[in-house]
Amino acid sequence: MEVIKKWPFYLKLTCSLLSIICLTFIAIIGKEILVPLILGFLISILLVPVCNFFERFLRFPRAVASIVTTLLFASFIIGIFYLIAIQLAEIANEWPTFQKQIIDAFTNIQQWIHQTFGINSHAQIEYLSKNIKSTIETSTIVIEKVVSIVTSMSVTILFTFLYVVFLLIYRRHLVKFLFYAFDSESHEKVYKVITSIQKMVKQYLIGLFLQMIIVSTLAFIAFTILDLKYRFVLAILTGVLNIVPYVGIVISLLVTLIITFATMSASKIFFVLIAFLAIHAIDGNIVMPKIVGSKVKINSLIVIIGLVIGEMTWGIMGMLLSIPILALMKIVFDNVTELKPWGYLLGDDDETEIDSDLNNFLAHKKQSKKKKKKLVEDQETA
Repeated sequence: MEVIKKWPFYLKLTCSLLSIICLTFIAIIGKEILVPLILGFLISILLVPVCNFFERFLRFPRAVASIVTTLLFASFIIGIFYLIAIQLAEIANEWPTFQKQIIDAFTNIQQWIHQTFGINSHAQIEYLSKNIKSTIETSTIVIEKVVSIVTSMSVTILFTFLYVVFLLIYRRHLVKFLFYAFDSESHEKVYKVITSIQKMVKQYLIGLFLQMIIVSTLAFIAFTILDLKYRFVLAILTGVLNIVPYVGIVISLLVTLIITFATMSASKIFFVLIAFLAIHAIDGNIVMPKIVGSKVKINSLIVIIGLVIGEMTWGIMGMLLSIPILALMKIVFDNVTELKPWGYLLGDDDETEIDSDLNNFLAHKKQSKKKKKKLVEDQETA
């Protein structure tokens, strides 16, 4: 009988830490390849049913079906951004009005400073003039950074859709590779992992889309009640940015506050803040846990750590991809015997197969304490 030698704990820990360091290093240096590849992988899983429809019912060749499916999805995304662009163009046309409102507000602030602190307008203008140069330089740097980000995002989007096309074309080839890479005894587990990943990704992305719609609807209702201008584009922007955890809602709040300040009375700002707090509370306590969080089954501590590491590694895209990557890791860990403890660490389910052993251990320990206490009492009595 073959004896399987177990590795000591310190050796397992060393290997785990080295693996984490190596994977982090690969993630950092391979950002330009991995980000669009993982994003394309997630989107391609979502589009597999549509591609199958074109292949089976419309008799399209696989390559044609993959290209048509990707183009339809791209058209849908472009349509959403086109609607937002139309509204943003209307906002741009109102720039003279915004400028007048801001100048009036600046004049009122000048008068308030003069009345409160006794600083006249000339002194205020002189102070601003001293800092105008650094402000312009900072603005130039910001503009250059924005242009760089837009260029980088455009390249990422282009490669993402290319990956989607080829992943759809070669999807069965990749599945066969996974079966070929493992022995026949592991094929059942491989199939289970593949189907679990497909199910999780579809449910997560659909849940994310539903969350976007619900948050946009709630924002539109709130902005309509407050009678805000450009309520439609602000609501869409709130829903879209909300998919970026924690950061997105803050950005949409700042944009809404600026437009509200420039187009309406300052008193509306307070009600906008209350509206955003209500939307965020509903999203965080009802929508996110029920629609999105229940699909990935990752505990909140790991989610926050994943978001921080994702932002440090890949920026905003890292924050977007961190949750589905953690969910994929959990599925793999749960189906590999040696990695099941790590799967339990990532998850939010306290019920495991070792619960009975743990309960028996605690019960035995409690019983031992009682016996020891009784023995001490008997000795004292004697």
